[in-house]
Amino acid sequence: KVFMSVPVFRAEKHNTTSHLNEVLQMDVEIGFADHIDAMDMLEKVVLQILNEVKKENEKELKLLNCALPTPEKIPRHTYSQLVELLQKNNHSFEWGSDFSREDEAKIFSLLGEELYFIYEWPTAIRAFYSMPSSANPKICNAFDLCYRGMEIASGAQRIHAPEIIEAQLLSRGLSAADFEFYIDAFRVGAPPHAGWSIGLERIAMCISGQKNIRECALFPRDRTRLSP
Repeated sequence: KVFMSVPVFRAEKHNTTSHLNEVLQMDVEIGFADHIDAMDMLEKVVLQILNEVKKENEKELKLLNCALPTPEKIPRHTYSQLVELLQKNNHSFEWGSDFSREDEAKIFSLLGEELYFIYEWPTAIRAFYSMPSSANPKICNAFDLCYRGMEIASGAQRIHAPEIIEAQLLSRGLSAADFEFYIDAFRVGAPPHAGWSIGLERIAMCISGQKNIRECALFPRDRTRLSP
């Protein structure tokens, strides 16, 4: 297992209350593991964080009027199950699309669960290095963890076979030659592996009940703010 907490710089054009261009992430990569193993570890880590905050910061939580969920297990739902849930409740959504903030809010209201996993996503809308399911290549072994309707962590079983990476790149109109530096690392052999990352500002935002992620970063960096 490899653990790290690092700053991450994102070249994205989002300008919302839940996005920053510089964030802190807690990342884990696990050898000889699949997405279920990774979800199991993420569940333990997040519940430990919440329990420790609840124990160590009771005064601050009271001032913020925040109550933290501390379930023994975090419910897990497949992407397809949630698409069906939306459609059954007359919420327009097509299988194969990514969930918008509006969709996420609707799912949260329908489930009534503060924490939940969404797993087995359409392969086409996840990162090219997400391992397709052996049972159905249109589905991949990827997952998100949502807290009060907001994605706070993402992960997947990674592809460790060069030929599958190349096939995924080609299916997205990308050239494998442009990724040789990455593919070559797997040509000498790599085990099945999986991992995830938590957006620390996002989990802090959810814990503290803030409406804007900028309130959870000492020096927030977004599209228009580079200093201080």
